[in-house]
Amino acid sequence: MIDLFANAPQPVQGIRTGIGGWTFAPWRDNFYPKGLVQKRELEYASRHLTAIEINGTFYGAQKPATYAKWAEETPEGFVFSLKAPRHIVGARALAGTAKQIAGFVDGGIGELGDRLGPLLWQFAPQRRFDADDIEAFLALLPDQVDGLPLRHAVEVRHPSFRSEAWLRLARARGVATVFTDSPDYPSFADITGDFVYARLMSSREDHAQGYPGLQLDAWAKRALQWSAGDAPADLPYVGARDAAAAKRRDTFVFFISAAKARNPAAAMALQQRLEAAR
Repeated sequence: MIDLFANAPQPVQGIRTGIGGWTFAPWRDNFYPKGLVQKRELEYASRHLTAIEINGTFYGAQKPATYAKWAEETPEGFVFSLKAPRHIVGARALAGTAKQIAGFVDGGIGELGDRLGPLLWQFAPQRRFDADDIEAFLALLPDQVDGLPLRHAVEVRHPSFRSEAWLRLARARGVATVFTDSPDYPSFADITGDFVYARLMSSREDHAQGYPGLQLDAWAKRALQWSAGDAPADLPYVGARDAAAAKRRDTFVFFISAAKARNPAAAMALQQRLEAAR
């Protein structure tokens, strides 16, 4: 019998490692043990990872009962990041999305309770930086739902966001700018919020753990630096590397897309390195 509850990892120094979603056929007999029924995959994944980024919320509304079920199936210390709906982040005028934002936030996410992690607002590659529209949008993002504090991460995908003006707006509102290692999108590690959100999208099929060992060593080192309040010197920046005051920060590192079949192994390998460093 499979013991789903053995060796559930805990965040190391506030660092959580995870993947996007938990339903993916190639993970069966790869990440998931042979014979594990599909309805228990979240149960298993949440006891081998410390966070999962949910993509389903990007495509459609979820029921409050669904959020409650997800919370019930996952262990203490585990959190979900929720990707904000595409009809909001894809709106022509972000400043006019107050009603849609309220519909998403008040639509049941509070049922996750302490399993509720950051909300991810991912802009399309075509969305250019418009200071007035972006500032108005950031002002719409709520600070809490059902008494639970909310944290927001914004993923920008157009080069025009590589600007001091964006950094000032993000820092004024306290939202995190997503860092990604993808060559397809702007990659800059300027810290703009009180937590760090990284989406690593360069896993490779020819490595059992997604990334070469030395690269995972480097990401473990960077994650520990982020969590300690430092800014890794070997990453690109728009502004001064020490622009944000050093303080301990929760840190989220998700392995997303690319060689998706390898991403759970990458997340667990990074977790193991963090535990060894501790």
